[in-house]
Amino acid sequence: MASVTRAAFGELPSGGGTVEKFQLQSDLLRVDIISWGCTITALEVKDRQGRASDVVLGFAELEGYLQKQPYFGAVIGRVANRIAKGTFKVDGKEYHLAINKEPNSLHGGVRGFDKVLWTPRVLSNGVQFSRISPDGEEGYPGELKVWVTYTLDGGELVVNYRAQASQATPVNLTNHSYFNLAGQGSPNIYDHEVTIEADTYLPVDETLIPIGEVAPVQGTAFDLRKPVELGKHLQDFHLNGFDHNFCLKGSKEKHFCARVHHAASGRVLEVYTTQPGVQFYTGNFLDGTLKGKNGAVYPKHSGFCLETQNWPDAVNQFCFQHGIIWRQRNLEDT
Repeated sequence: MASVTRAAFGELPSGGGTVEKFQLQSDLLRVDIISWGCTITALEVKDRQGRASDVVLGFAELEGYLQKQPYFGAVIGRVANRIAKGTFKVDGKEYHLAINKEPNSLHGGVRGFDKVLWTPRVLSNGVQFSRISPDGEEGYPGELKVWVTYTLDGGELVVNYRAQASQATPVNLTNHSYFNLAGQGSPNIYDHEVTIEADTYLPVDETLIPIGEVAPVQGTAFDLRKPVELGKHLQDFHLNGFDHNFCLKGSKEKHFCARVHHAASGRVLEVYTTQPGVQFYTGNFLDGTLKGKNGAVYPKHSGFCLETQNWPDAVNQFCFQHGIIWRQRNLEDT
């Protein structure tokens, strides 16, 4: 059984409100989550010697999350990932979004769900955050009510997303935590062994928009169905890193998605999801300029993300069978 404690984390400027921190603790994990962006700020887990380390990148104070930073630990919405050229059509009407990652719209726009204060509700083993995204926010149509719930049971942290739209609108929610199983602040993730249960992936163009093809991983650098040591794998295939959607089995039941093993510490991260895709990102744009927890710096490849989600730019790519969820009804995912 998990315990939940609540404390102030910081004050937003100009009387914007109090950001609170919720600490979920079991015998195996300790997780800190703040109400700004539903952000996971710390995740502490023991190694095989029983020594606990924080394995997510981030900041010790609120000011770190208010500066320009790469979505450390945050919930992303309305639409995670990229929308090509910041435009899409719904019911014959064209909508235009902010171009915040040239030439596309990324992660919900200039002020996405990661940059707002959510309303918390403490649960017996976790915390639920909610907010109402008004019609037209960041250019998206319709009002959207959103609930994000974190619960902890032993060594399992569950994130459940639910949204209710007043009209047809794109919705694609995910969490953008960066992990380093050697402990945050470790210089790279090259000694991590990665497995992703995907037979296909989405090739992308130079702006990281899928080209419309669902390609087999067989015989390519994207075949991660058996464990690969990340550093050697990147070297062998002359890759700058991963920032790609891997296509998962089409099942509404929760299924195994990915596993990352750090042999030196014995730590293992396993991901299960009901979503049709996972974006595997190896921190290619981290550049060491941000100062994180305990004075850590985060250079390129010092953390990885496994963002379970719908396929990128699906609102514009009708050949993607799974598509993006955009219905006037309740939506749920774990």
